[in-house]
Formats: sequence, C-alpha cells, structure tokens
Amino acid sequence: MKIAVIGAGGVGGYFGGRLAQHGSDVTFIARGQHLQKIRSDGLTLLSPQGDATIKNIVATDHPGEIGPVDVLIVAVKGWQLQEALAQIKPLMTTGTMVLPLLNGINAPDFLADQLGTNQVLGGLCGIIAHIEKPGVIRHVSIDPFIVLGELDNQLSDRAQQLGNKIESAGIKTTVSENIMLDIWKKFLFIAPISGVTSLARASIDRVMSTPQTCALLTAATAEVAALGKAVGMSLTEEHVKGVIATLRKTPAGGTTSMQRDIQGGRPSELETQTGAIVSLARSSNVDTPVNDFIYAALLPQEQAAKVNSPRKQPE
Repeated sequence: MKIAVIGAGGVGGYFGGRLAQHGSDVTFIARGQHLQKIRSDGLTLLSPQGDATIKNIVATDHPGEIGPVDVLIVAVKGWQLQEALAQIKPLMTTGTMVLPLLNGINAPDFLADQLGTNQVLGGLCGIIAHIEKPGVIRHVSIDPFIVLGELDNQLSDRAQQLGNKIESAGIKTTVSENIMLDIWKKFLFIAPISGVTSLARASIDRVMSTPQTCALLTAATAEVAALGKAVGMSLTEEHVKGVIATLRKTPAGGTTSMQRDIQGGRPSELETQTGAIVSLARSSNVDTPVNDFIYAALLPQEQAAKVNSPRKQPE
C-alpha cells in the first residue's frame, strides 16, 4: 500500500511518521526547512507514545516525482485545501483513496466534488501536536486516534483494509458506519471552543472556569447542535452537555490550534470552523447569533493575517 501525506505538520507528520516507522511505504509532501531537515536527518517524533526518529524518509515538494499512490492522507489546514489540489492531482489514479484529516465539516464534500465521490473517504483524527522545529513533531496530549469511513456509510473492504493498516502502526483506528455524523460530533467539540478561546485570548481551562465565557461557549455549542440537527445530524442536548463536561477536564494551559494561529498573527481556520457555522446557518435558515458575533469579531484580524502572510502551500 503506497501512501502519500500532504501536510507534514502536527497531524500529517505524526500519523505519517508512525506509519513509516512501522514499515509502510510513505512519502511526505512538504516544503522549506521542514522538508530539508526530513531529507537530511529524518523525521523525529517526540511523544508520550514513544519517541522515534525515522531515517531515510522520502519527502518532496514536487508530487509529480512520486506518481500515483494507493492512499493519500490530506492533513493541511482548511484554508490551504483549495491550493493543495494542485499537489493532490498528480498523486491520483482511479483506485486512489483520499483520506482528509482536517478540522471542519466541508473537506470531504469539497474533495468529492473535485476528485470524484468514489475517490474520497470521510475522516477525522484526535491529536494535539505541532512542528517544534524543522524535522521534529511534538505530540503533547490526547492518545492519537483516527476515525474513517465511506461517505455512503457502507462498510467497504477498502476502508477496513486502510483501517487495519493504520491500526498496525499503533494508532487507534475506527471504521465508522456514519462518518459524517462522527465528523459533526468532532465539529461540535472543536469549533465553538476554537471560536471562544480565540475571542477571549484565553486557555480552555480559563474559559471553562470563567462563568461568562463558559456561558458563551455553552450557547455557541448549542447553536451548532441545533444547526447539525437541521441538516439531518442527530445531535442533541446530551451531546452539548458531553462537550462541556469534557472541556471542563482540560489540563491547565491548553489552547486550540485556531487560537494559537490567531494570537500569532497567522492565517487560521476561522472560515472552516466559525465561518462554516455562519455560512451553513444562513443557507439553512437557522439562527446562530453567538457564532455570528464571534465570527464578526475575529474576521478583521483574519483578513489582515492573510494579507500579511499570503503563503498558502501546506507544510
């Protein structure tokens, strides 16, 4: 099974690195100093699951050098997905499975529209990891996992084979019978807290321990659940309560990736998280006033960040 990973940051670097460590044929599409360090020194994973340096990794910034692959893991930021298509297409053949591991709810449909419904699986992951320095991925929290499945909810042989391959690398993997519902459940968990932490410029535990911001988060999460229900996802008040209960247990100092990008003045996933809520709510005639406010308040800085940092290619 020939695998390519587009986006060798915290998500793609970690999962692709573990696959390579356990003997899979993995090629990374990367760029800049990160690419050069991977080529010269290998890819280092620093993790509670065990540190590793994987030598002799194949990495390139020219996907055409690789040719078609069996599996393409897409692990870019949501705002990079359109530009990543140019890197994706040289890796495709009729049998290629595309597994997006992005935050948000739009990536599977977008890729299916661009590449063909039969090519694309739905996918999500859980991990907190980042590039500590070129060639080094630091995993800091959450036992890493991947959930994947066919967009038509069929339990296909190819999805099971891919799940088994990922599981063999020591990564907890589930093949889902309703992957879009699972993606929405993750969206319910991550999008509202990303918006509120970004707005408050505060860690998750500080947001949860402050009554005013906790109330804001609870309202934002309830809006997303109502939106999901309006578009056919069986999200309930119990799901909202579960999200809030889980976030109350977050260790001190934990932040969201969107918050880190916004505070660092970098382009973020605002459009694919809070922006996606606002856009879908409008088209579905659902009121989301809290998320509308969060989006409006964060949008000017996001626009400035994209002007000041126009680079759109994945790490």
